[in-house]
Amino acid sequence: MAFLPFYISKQKRLEIVIVGGGYAGIAAMTALLKHAPDSCITLIDPRTHHVKITHLHETFRFPLSDLLVSFADIEKRYGCRHIAASVHFDTEKLQLCQQTKQLIINDETIPFDYLLIASGCENRILDHAENVLGLQDFVASAGSELFNRLLASNYQSEQSISVVGGGATGIQFLFEIKQFLSRIKSKASLRLIHSGERVLEQFPRGFDTYVQSRMQELDIAFYPNTYYRDQHSNSILLTEKHTQKHIELSSSLSILFLGKAQRASHIANAFGQILIDQKPLPNIFVAGDCSVYQSVGSNTLTAQSAVRKGQLVARNILRHSGLPGLLEPHLRPDLGYVVSLGSADAVGWIGIENNLVTGLPALTLKELIEAQYDLLLAGIDTYWV
Repeated sequence: MAFLPFYISKQKRLEIVIVGGGYAGIAAMTALLKHAPDSCITLIDPRTHHVKITHLHETFRFPLSDLLVSFADIEKRYGCRHIAASVHFDTEKLQLCQQTKQLIINDETIPFDYLLIASGCENRILDHAENVLGLQDFVASAGSELFNRLLASNYQSEQSISVVGGGATGIQFLFEIKQFLSRIKSKASLRLIHSGERVLEQFPRGFDTYVQSRMQELDIAFYPNTYYRDQHSNSILLTEKHTQKHIELSSSLSILFLGKAQRASHIANAFGQILIDQKPLPNIFVAGDCSVYQSVGSNTLTAQSAVRKGQLVARNILRHSGLPGLLEPHLRPDLGYVVSLGSADAVGWIGIENNLVTGLPALTLKELIEAQYDLLLAGIDTYWV
């Protein structure tokens, strides 16, 4: 068994149920099997594939299949069991699970010693007309395929594309789309609609300055302080934030990146155990985007935070099951963040938020960080605790 500080096994083969096969769930599973390889793990996720969702913007350059790992392959690789199902938890169901130590899925009763909820949170979607796309559309089809099909079916002499949302996901897609349009020699114009004053508002100043200067160089129109209302057949309807003035612009296609809706978030203590009435459920943990920890560690909705929480919870499940039962609090801040701006540019920070990196150094850093997760999926853990 790999070394795990403050953990002495009671020699019991643990039965663990993980709900959610995203970044947090996979990170927890690999950490559990690293330290307790005889654990019996049931992974519950409604999809057939684990999706490296933070790479979806790259499907304008690479096949979508590069970002998919089938749960059938994960079952073979790690010896776990995958059940294709959706599970929703309310307070009553959580308390019942803690009392009975079992979960009923598809009329099957699954006993567990520990339950980990890592089901993530949904992306906000306003509507879904034929010429309106959201992040989930890129899970189903590569960006290049979607755009080739949609642009070919639109017969406007002057096509225009609207990206809505100036967060990290929207910006990464925006620059990939611009490069894709250049590669296929499309004359379609591109614009960004954003409700805030500046892009990437959750990041330090400097991100917005760099990105907006690159947008100007690439002739990407920017509409700040503007709300999206609707996309019609050939136009987009907007509202100016301060004046409430209605705006209608020519638009062949709108792509909506409206952020995540944390509707099913669970409050946890600093160790990752779910709290109900400020009392922990000892055998039910939570990690990833659906979790909010009462600790000084990062609660950002990022893959980095999800992986760190997943690994922490795995260690705490083993510590709780063994001796002396001392749990580790979530204290880790984010170590950095990089936003790609197409295939050859990026902006980010590393170490401390004011340490801004741009261009090729930032892009190289992003690739190194993401390579860590690819290695983790292959069973090689290069993350340092």
